Formats: sequence, structure tokens, C-alpha cells
Amino acid sequence: MRSARISFRDQRHAPASLGRRLFHAALALLVLWLGGFLAFAAAIPATVPEPERPVDAIVVLTGGDVRLAEGFALLDRGLARKLLISGVSAGVDLPALIDTLDGNPRPDQALLDCCVTLGYDARSTEGNARESLRWLTDNNFASLRLVTASYHINRSLLEFRRVMPGVTIVPNPVFPRQMQDPYWFVRPHTLILLVNEYHKYLAAAARARVGDAGNAAAGLATRLAAAVGL
Repeated sequence: MRSARISFRDQRHAPASLGRRLFHAALALLVLWLGGFLAFAAAIPATVPEPERPVDAIVVLTGGDVRLAEGFALLDRGLARKLLISGVSAGVDLPALIDTLDGNPRPDQALLDCCVTLGYDARSTEGNARESLRWLTDNNFASLRLVTASYHINRSLLEFRRVMPGVTIVPNPVFPRQMQDPYWFVRPHTLILLVNEYHKYLAAAARARVGDAGNAAAGLATRLAAAVGL
């Protein structure tokens, strides 16, 4: 009678169970997500790259008194001719926005009267970009300084450059208090804020890729039609 033997060779070559394959796939996705998030966080700017560069216009994306104060200060310094505050809620007027500045300097009334426009149509960053493009076109402006929070600036640039590829955009991040904390990664509120922004950035990047692919396909179709004389 033969004694039973364990075949280690068979075990090594046996296919992995479905559960194990799913676990490995989930682990790989987690590592990929974490690497992308760390790269996203590292790309958040810590300074304004070109603080004195003049442009035609300033666009401020609503979301806090720090952004508004920066936009008004830039306009007061003469770095642009006009300012658009994009994404203002319905029923909010300019005096109400000025009241949110708290301890920040209040802009000159003459400057407000001549040079500040409120945009009420935008409900997203992509909407901000489209609203801004209409305003820029109406005023024959070809360059802008984009003012928003530092954690939001890269997604904003992605959306604005996709919507208005022919416009020169100078990023002007501002730095909310939570982004000045060197230990943000152990602050739950800040960590949740950045994770949400990272997911929105991924969605914006995906839209940009789809748009690029569509434009490339349309260009190829146009060239092929021209080649065959259609």
C-alpha cells in the first residue's frame, strides 16, 4: 500500500483563490491611491509664483474672506484693470461680501464702483471657468490672475486651462489657516478636506483626458475627410 504524499509542487502552481486575487487587487489600488494622494499634497503650492506680474483681469473664486481680501489687494496695487468674483450666491450683493472681510482692509469705494463684477452663474469650478470666459470675452481680456485657496489652485488651473486654452492664466494661491499648519496630516478636518479635493481633482483630470481624446478624434476625422475630398 502506497503512503500518501503531499505534493508541494501542485500547491505552488495551484491558482490563487478569488478572494486572494481580490485582496491583492484592492491592496494595489490602495497603494496607487495613496501614492497619488501624497503626490497631490506635495504639489500644493506654498508661495505665489509670480506675485508682481501684471494681467488684464483678476478672477476670485468664492470660498472665504482670505480670497476676497487678496483679490481686492491685487486690484488696489494696479496689477489688473478689473476683478470678477465668480460663484457668488443668489441674493448676495457687494456690500454683503465686503462685510465678510472682518479685519482685512476694506477696498476703496471708487475702485469697487468702477472695477468689480459679481458672477452669479457658477456652481462648480468648471462653472467658474465658463463664467469667467464669458466675462473675459465681453471685456476683450486675454490674461487673468486666478485667486483661490492653495489646495484648490491646481484643480482650478486644470479646469480653467481646459475651458480657455488661449488665455494666459497666472495662479495666485492664498493660504487658509489650516494649510499653514505643518501637521495638517494629523488634523482630521484638514485631511478630509484634502482627500475630497484630491477626488475632485481626479474627476477633473479624467474629464480633461476625455476632452483631449475627443478633440484628437475630431481632428483626425477632419483630416481624413479633407484627404478624401469630402
